[in-house]
Amino acid sequence: MVELKQFLVAPDSSIREVMTCIDRNAKGIALVVGEERRLIGTVTDGDIRRAILADVDLSSPIQELLDQKLSPAYPKPITAPLSTSEIELLHLMNQHAVRQIPLLDDGGRVVDLALLSELIKDKELPLTAVVMAGGYGNRLCPLTKELPKPMLPIGDRPLIEHIVEQLRDAGIQKVTITTHYLPEKIKGHFGNGEAFGVEIDYLDEGSPLGTAGALAFMKNHDEPLLVINGDILTRVDFRAMLAYHREHEADITMGVRKVDLQVPYGVLDCEGSRVSHLREKPQHSFLVNAGIYLLEPSVYQYIQTGKHYDMTDLIQRLLKEGRLVVSFPIVEYWLDIGQVVDYEKAQEDMKNGRV
Repeated sequence: MVELKQFLVAPDSSIREVMTCIDRNAKGIALVVGEERRLIGTVTDGDIRRAILADVDLSSPIQELLDQKLSPAYPKPITAPLSTSEIELLHLMNQHAVRQIPLLDDGGRVVDLALLSELIKDKELPLTAVVMAGGYGNRLCPLTKELPKPMLPIGDRPLIEHIVEQLRDAGIQKVTITTHYLPEKIKGHFGNGEAFGVEIDYLDEGSPLGTAGALAFMKNHDEPLLVINGDILTRVDFRAMLAYHREHEADITMGVRKVDLQVPYGVLDCEGSRVSHLREKPQHSFLVNAGIYLLEPSVYQYIQTGKHYDMTDLIQRLLKEGRLVVSFPIVEYWLDIGQVVDYEKAQEDMKNGRV
């Protein structure tokens, strides 16, 4: 049985508090309960990310999110009696595409929580990962004069080692690293990956091919491909991302990050020369590309072979062709280490335990 306390939240909790609960238990779900632990509803990792995309106020009561889920698009939570067998639970999870099922007693009280990760003995994630590590890192000079950017130390290990470790801990067994600038530094560190608990091979770019161009040389796979830039420091939940990708039946899922930018001036709205409105230092929110992607094998055909081709080029083409591209908001720690100030922040965050 799981320790239920870490999953339980009250109906008057804010969405932000529920978000913290899900992040803390690391199982992708919170259970909203009333008196005597009677189940009111469930809130999943995907529910939170959809709320962020909808620009929902995270200080709102979680009940508002539950009310939205009662619509036909979001049915009531899937539950099962405590006596349900593991085989039956696995069937329910597969049938309804869920990873967790609350187990109830005869009075509708939550007494346990069935987790797919606990029921499936083989924890391997059905993904191959590609780490893009071929860039020059010019904006980080002189730090990258003798080291490729992904090999810069964060704490006591290279940045890319943190990425490989996270992929391994998520259950990903096969990793391809694309290289161009100082590839021997990366290969000399990782070898075949055995010492790091994964199987690593390398795809050498004779000339820079962009963030998608090298994928044209990947061997065909039946499962989705996870692509992550080699200069990203993050704790994103790859299992949650895959579940979200499958739920939306996407061709590509893009990791995105919500960024708030404040204009440091008063902004005027004018009708000709007449001022109609004045906004003092307004703040605008944007979703930005976080450099993490899940691709279905069917999209390989859209990648131009042997040419410089960025992931943004691929996504633009897929959108033009009417293919489904969805965004996956990253609420976990995420930092793009593109400049010296970012590198310094990564070092500070690692030292202070924020990563």
